[in-house]
Amino acid sequence: MSLSSTGSPDTTSRRRRPAEHAQDSSSEHDPLLGYSNEQAHDRLCGAQHADSSTSSSQHSLYSATKCTAACACACPSHHACEDSWEESQNKKTIRAENEVEANKLVNNYRFGFRKWKSHVTERPFEGRSDVVKELYSELNVIKPHSGPGHFITCGNVAYLLLFGWWVSLAYFLVGTLMFITVTGVPYGKLCWKLCCYFLWPFGNPIHEMGNTLRRCCERAPDCECSMEAEEDNSPFLLPSPTEVPVPEMPDRPLRTPYWRRFATYVWLLLGYPPLVVVHSLACFISWILVFTIPVFKMNARTLGVILLLPPEDVSISAGSQRKHQGYETRALLCCYHAANWYYYKYTIDGINVFAANLLPLVIVALVTGYIDRENKYASSDVKFTIAIGSIIPLSYYIGMGIASISAQSNFAVGAVVNATFGSITELTFYITALLRGHQQANTCLEEVVKAALTGTLLGCILFIPGICMIIGGLRHSEQRFNSRSAGVSCALLFISIGGVFAPTLFSKAYGNLVCDSCTNSTGANSTSNSSGPFVCHNCHYDLSNGTLFHNHVQPLVYTVCALLPVAYIIGLLFTLKTHSHIYNIHVGEVQGMNHSNESHLTVSGHHGTVVHWSRWRSLVILILATVLTSACADLATEHIQPILSQPNISQYFIGVTVLAMVPEIPEIVNGIQFALQNNISLSLEVGSCIAVQVCMLQIPILVLFNAFYDVGFVLIFSDQHLWASIFSVILVNYIFMDGKCDYFQGTALVVVYLILLAQYYFAPSPAGC
Repeated sequence: MSLSSTGSPDTTSRRRRPAEHAQDSSSEHDPLLGYSNEQAHDRLCGAQHADSSTSSSQHSLYSATKCTAACACACPSHHACEDSWEESQNKKTIRAENEVEANKLVNNYRFGFRKWKSHVTERPFEGRSDVVKELYSELNVIKPHSGPGHFITCGNVAYLLLFGWWVSLAYFLVGTLMFITVTGVPYGKLCWKLCCYFLWPFGNPIHEMGNTLRRCCERAPDCECSMEAEEDNSPFLLPSPTEVPVPEMPDRPLRTPYWRRFATYVWLLLGYPPLVVVHSLACFISWILVFTIPVFKMNARTLGVILLLPPEDVSISAGSQRKHQGYETRALLCCYHAANWYYYKYTIDGINVFAANLLPLVIVALVTGYIDRENKYASSDVKFTIAIGSIIPLSYYIGMGIASISAQSNFAVGAVVNATFGSITELTFYITALLRGHQQANTCLEEVVKAALTGTLLGCILFIPGICMIIGGLRHSEQRFNSRSAGVSCALLFISIGGVFAPTLFSKAYGNLVCDSCTNSTGANSTSNSSGPFVCHNCHYDLSNGTLFHNHVQPLVYTVCALLPVAYIIGLLFTLKTHSHIYNIHVGEVQGMNHSNESHLTVSGHHGTVVHWSRWRSLVILILATVLTSACADLATEHIQPILSQPNISQYFIGVTVLAMVPEIPEIVNGIQFALQNNISLSLEVGSCIAVQVCMLQIPILVLFNAFYDVGFVLIFSDQHLWASIFSVILVNYIFMDGKCDYFQGTALVVVYLILLAQYYFAPSPAGC
């Protein structure tokens, strides 16, 4: 539905016209984009110039930057421009491409729900940029180019060093073998041609010759058969409409069919198998490197198409020549560049290529962890590293499953799925660690879990916004964000931190400080009568003795854990119902959007949208990824003890770094991509939403789990956890106050985060470790 605009048709057309230019190159990457500052500046001032009496609220929807002195020259009313900016700060404009993507935004782009950047629908290939089309090309299109020197690039030279020489050597050896067999001489000639080709294939096309050109070569086997003198104006790579059939030579026998030749079977038994190994190895290496996927396509196409054709049908021509133009030929392969930086966004059925490449790591983790129980083939350190690394792709698949189900469901289902599976990766690890620590009577794992919880808070409050501000600020000198929305997130962060650490403050106010051993400077114990300063070790607040814990602290913990989810629900109601105008989600064509100062949802076009994953497929993947995450988390906690036993590294440091930040790597990548696209609002809210989920969902769930199955988890944190978290929330609230940021503010957040990590690195081991 949409609220109609009250402006005149002329004013409306002027307001809509700049929107046609809103889809810049960054909109190719993601639909969750606001509009750039320069475009918003033009919209704001253009509307003021068109009609100075028009209310600023009619065009404030697209305002994203404050009007400067330059704008004052273009705007008749500078004060109205300022008012429009202030009003626009209370809004966040987001655009979706179709109904399914809009539903994903409605169900996922809300307070507390994680934002997964990937599309859940197939985007129309025709409407995508040339850069993206290049990623999915099959390397069978011949393009005009300036000359051979045009292909001397770093990526092509790297191909020569990494692939070209040994692939070319393999073809030389196989071609020699074919000449030795005598019967396979035609294949030997082809291999030697391909030997030269794969040494430097760039700009040199390979064609499949048709019947007309083949008959020409049979009539004149000693000529080049280029027939360039008879070029016509027919399209390249298509049969010529004026082609005159050449009659068969009466004295030449017809060709023997391909599968009836003895040479074919000699080639398939002796020549083809070693080349399968060579090309498969090249495919594997180039695919793992991701940015060299064009090399993968070139080797795969050669292996599956070119090497299975009759050798007389394969024609290799130099890039400067355009042989066979106007005759029956078909381009099989033509590669121009061995590497492309933009392959980081390459997807397979909606799955990012990096997530697909990391998926075999899960199989390796399960095989080495559950089969090699005695560590004969891999040590515990290696198994722990592989198990932790395997959580990265699994968390990506869980996020994609959540987004896909939410996009195809109503809000109630989307909310349940997000709340149930949104934190399943972290909760699985925490609960597994607490269970193993309880079984082994190891209190160290409980402290590691608390350190991981605190590390997630610090990383999401300081590191994610900080690194996004730095990277975004290097590309855009100053970025602005929705201060109203950021204020809501900061307020909820204060509530979250205050509630989680309230039992800790309470215990420190009323608990008794107990130390395990105290000695004076002379070395005497505490029972001696010698005077002098005492040095105490392993001091902690005693909560187990007396009635303080059971009658006061524990009821306080349950009360706080009951109130935090209530605050979470109130936050949802605030952003979904009573103050949903903070978020404006537009669906459909940009030109068809209605500019209103109210919250609205415009649906238009894009019928027949194809979804990558259906609901049932998403549910199966979601459940399977959750089970695999549980297994990998179990392996990680099983082999974590050697890591915790390192004498020079504090257990606190391991918890706040490795265990806390590895599951958040997909979120960090999302935030960085949003910042690069000048959409810093989403980058900042990615971290805030995770931090709020940790405090308002994950910790209450852990307390509830401990209430039903006592694993010794007590919601009492150390002083370092307490003050680090409180200081971080205060700092980030100060940074977010003015609604703008740059790389200096991001550097401040990252430096503070590194200082806190240094404190954890040099901190003594917690009690029980």
